[in-house]
This record gives sequence, structure tokens and C-alpha cells, in this order.
Amino acid sequence: MSTTMCATPPSTPQPSSADLHWPAPGAAAVQAARERIASSAFRECAGGRVGLELELHLVDLVDPGRRPGWDRVAGLVAQVAAAGPLPGGSRVTTEPGGQVELSGPPYDDVTAAVRALTLDEARLREVAAPLGLGLASLGADPARAPRRLSPAGRYAAMEQHFERFSVGGSGLAMMTSTAALQVNLDAGPASGWGDRLELVRALVPVLVAVSSTSPWLGGRSSGWHSMRQGTWDGIDHGRSGSVGAPERTGVAPDGRGDPAAQWADYALRGPVMLVAAEPPGPSGPTGDVRAVRERVTLADWLSGEVDLGRPATAADVDYHLSTLFPPVRPRGYLEVRSLDALPARWWPAVAALTATLVDDAVAADAARAATEPVAGEWEAAARLGPGDASVHRAALRCLEVAADRAPAPFADDVGELAQRWRDGHTLSGALRDRIERQGPVAVLLDEARTTPAPVPGATTTPAQGGQR
Repeated sequence: MSTTMCATPPSTPQPSSADLHWPAPGAAAVQAARERIASSAFRECAGGRVGLELELHLVDLVDPGRRPGWDRVAGLVAQVAAAGPLPGGSRVTTEPGGQVELSGPPYDDVTAAVRALTLDEARLREVAAPLGLGLASLGADPARAPRRLSPAGRYAAMEQHFERFSVGGSGLAMMTSTAALQVNLDAGPASGWGDRLELVRALVPVLVAVSSTSPWLGGRSSGWHSMRQGTWDGIDHGRSGSVGAPERTGVAPDGRGDPAAQWADYALRGPVMLVAAEPPGPSGPTGDVRAVRERVTLADWLSGEVDLGRPATAADVDYHLSTLFPPVRPRGYLEVRSLDALPARWWPAVAALTATLVDDAVAADAARAATEPVAGEWEAAARLGPGDASVHRAALRCLEVAADRAPAPFADDVGELAQRWRDGHTLSGALRDRIERQGPVAVLLDEARTTPAPVPGATTTPAQGGQR
């Protein structure tokens, strides 16, 4: 996200200053990293602020079955920049397969955050259309084969790493053929960090099942309800499993209930993806970047047990955190990563659903009770969706409660999602039916031509909460 979610600024020093005093390889370096990671995991604040990020697949409107070249991807981003700041304040960045991401700043509530991102999505589509480009907001590209377009060295190294540490091409598919809606929520008061993280983590199966728009990927269907989540299942669980959840990581947490310590332990045990000749800068590693092709944990590198060509630095520790992809990632705030990107008709409602189930006290209590039987069962949710009876019950209860408690602009749409779920009609199932009738390329093109959703409530740009 582009600005801080909470009043408290990051407690860790900038990498450049920290690197000057970073310990030599050994136990002291491991401890310094542990403290650095834990101290930046959560920022105390009152809570309630929301930031949204949306990834979209870039589509050639004349030849939708072929990925646009990287020059066209970069050209679109340049055109957007030349037109001036987006009305809602989003940054525009790119992903390795040519996906375009809108990263919005935090706003005081989900209604303002949705208004802002809706305006920015509309502006992005306006700039893309004269270039012969459209944007499809789906969890997975249903038609085009996974292929990296970005020439950046770090993405080439990432692809090489995943060739060694993913199953059946899952790593490349995740990098180049998936897209997400990310909902970023304040960490809240320090006394509640553990409970808040546990609630969001317990919600993951429900959010996976409800948000899925990825029944096809790369011209085929695996039968999974969410093929996007299937790609995560094919990646080393030390990188993609839940923080503090040994059933996903294969590692018992050392934090004894302290969520910041659990995150630090997860990160130290997580596999190093790549190493650059020089420590990473603010924009990540540049220059000569090479993949790590053996399983080396961050702790292995810091301790000196494994030589990766140079000692690890504070900047390497910070960059390593960005290569870890748990369903909920602490970044000072909570980054909810388990949602598929959805069409403009539905992503505002799913964003509101997520924020309501966490930030509304009544809805949160109901969600805790509803999700207890399915906590940790995100794989069942991804494979079967409502076909898993426990997931179906939990999701329906959460949708019904959120429909009653969501902000007014979203209540009807969340209620419609609840009714659809009650009737056995999911977004993923409807999309699967369309693809089987029309073909994946035709559906991709239809979605790329989507008209942006109306801005909920007021039509003027909402005021940002700012860095308080």
C-alpha cells in the first residue's frame, strides 16, 4: 500500500541505516532479523481503516487469445502516469504476466475505499481502451497459457526458483495467470492483535469459497472451485502456508501465541527465493539477480550456515518478507490475500463483506462462531467450494450476517450473494457455465470489455484519511 494504515509509523529503521550496523553472519544476525521482522509486523491504532488493491489481466481487444507484448503493458502504465494522478490515489504497477495492479491508499472506511478504487479502475479502463486494450478482473486468466512477460531480473529469478520449488507449473501460473483483490485492514489495538489475526485467518476458507472466479486457468479446468488457490497449494508451504499454522507450514510456531513472534519465526524458516549481487534498494533487487535453487531458509543465510555469495543484510530481510505469501500477511496492517479478483459488479460487495466481518463487532462475533468448524480448511474451500457442507454452512452464515451489518451502499449486493449461495449459485459456477458454453477466449474478451461499476454513494472523489 502507498501510505501507512495506522497512526504509529514503522518502528524499524530504514535498510540503509540498519545495514551500517548489521551483525556479521551468526546468531546475532538471526536475532537482529527476528527483532526487525517482529517490530514491523503490526502497528497499533484504533482500527477501522481500509485499503484496497485490485489486479487485472490485460487483454488485446483485437486478438484476446494472445498476451499483449511487454511494450504495450509498459506503454499503458506510461500513458496513465502522463494523464496525472488517479482520482482515488491508487498507484499503478505491473505483474510478471502483464497483469496491471491498482494499489489504493488507506481510507477511513470501506465505503470510501471502494469509491476511490472504482474511480481509479474507471480511469484505467478509459486510458486502456484507445490503445486497443481491455482489463479482465478474474481470479485466473481462463484462456491464455502462463507466460512471463516482464524482463525484470527478479521475475526471471522467481520463475527459475519456482521451476524447482512448485508442482506442475504452479509457480509460473501464480506469477503470470492469476489476479487478486486484496483487502488491507488496520491491525487495531495491540491487546487484540492475536485475536484479530486469528479471526481473519479463520475467515480464509469462507473468503476463498465466496470470492472464487477462477474455475479455469490457461485454457483448462482442473475441477477446483478456485484454480487460483490451487496454484498456491502447489507452492512450497513454507512460503504460502498460514502464519502460525503448523498444518500448512510443517513448522510449529515458536511464538507461543505472540502473532509478531509467529510472523518472525515463519519468515526466518521461509525459503530464500533469490539473491542480487548488491542488497536490494527501495524498488527491490536490480542488476545481477540469481535464483536460489536449493532450499535455503532465511535463518540459514543469516547464520552463515549456507553461503549465498554474500552476507544477508537488513535490506535482504525486508525484501524476503515480500516473497512470502501467506493467506493473511502482517505488514503493519493485515493484508488479506485470499480473495480472487472479481468483476466490477461484485468486487465492491466482497470487499465490504471482508471488512464488515472483521471490523463490525456483531458481525465479527458471528463470524468467529461460524468459521470455527472450517478454520484452516482453505484447501477444501478451494477444491470444493459449496460442495463441502461445512464450508457451505459457514459461508452462508457469514454472508447473511454481513448483509445485515454491511454499510448501506453494499447491503443489497451482499444480500444477493447470500441468496445466490443459499440457492447453490456461485460466481465460480456461473463463470464455469459461461466458459463451457462460449469458450475461454470469448469469456476473457467479454470480461475485458466490462463497463466499470457505478461509484457507490457520492460521485465525487472521497477524502483520504491520510497519515495520521
